[in-house]
Amino acid sequence: MRFWRWLADRWVMGVALLVLGYLSLPILVVAGLSFNRPSSRLSYDFNEFTLDNWRRPCATSDMCDAVVRSVQIGFLATAVATVIGTLMAFALVRHRFTGRSGINLLIFLPMATPELVMGTSLLALFVAAGVPQGFGTVVIAHVMFCVSFVVVTVKARLAGMDRRLEEAAMDLYAGPWQTFRRVTLPLVLPGIVAAALLAFSLSFDDFIITNFNAGTTVTFPMYVWGAAQRGIPPQVNVIGTAMFGIALLLVGLTSLRGRRARRADLRAVATADLRTVATADLQAVAAADLQAVAAAGRRAQGPS
Repeated sequence: MRFWRWLADRWVMGVALLVLGYLSLPILVVAGLSFNRPSSRLSYDFNEFTLDNWRRPCATSDMCDAVVRSVQIGFLATAVATVIGTLMAFALVRHRFTGRSGINLLIFLPMATPELVMGTSLLALFVAAGVPQGFGTVVIAHVMFCVSFVVVTVKARLAGMDRRLEEAAMDLYAGPWQTFRRVTLPLVLPGIVAAALLAFSLSFDDFIITNFNAGTTVTFPMYVWGAAQRGIPPQVNVIGTAMFGIALLLVGLTSLRGRRARRADLRAVATADLRTVATADLQAVAAADLQAVAAAGRRAQGPS
């Protein structure tokens, strides 16, 4: 009976751990194969442990060039999409204007449209406009679908933010810029960082839209797709593991910073409460002393 009660209390956590393990299994396989020396280029079984793949991640120069190109495209697309998406999110949440509902609908279209349709549409647009396919068209295409994810992420953060904090800052004579810099931005920053990380991962990982609009530009996913026909080098697993580790580190640092900030806020509130209580106690003691002195004075003046 005790076992079934214990199982009933923890079965949800057990299912969650199983799902997380299932989702993490491909990542663990890639990480394990990054230390593998395959028996042949077309072999994906674990043959022999080695650190040569990590010592020489750029043994294939074309692969490292593709990785650098993907990182450049990802950073550019992320920077542009984060700025545009954050401004759009503020406008949609904080202001009421004509066409607001229509814009909210248009924002979800790139997220709901199949990548095949979007890739061919952008290709037709660039060809009709006479724009040569290459690095620039890939950045434009990535910005287009990354903006929607940034807007949705930042909007969710803004919708859950308490506007009374900004009103309190302005009641304390803070100007609009001071209120934004010291109150609004720190509260919205976790959402902006999350949106930027999401946009970068989507841009770095995209293949279908990039394949239609890249021209002669080769990104890392396109290199992997081409190398799969003649054998994927084990250094690809090194790059994948390193990118996952960097993303995990950034998420962990962001979470740790947010936790420290919350602890600092709690300590500040506790210190303020202690100061308030101490001040009230001192005032009470001073009032009691004054009453005692006044009573003693009245007793001294009574007989006379």
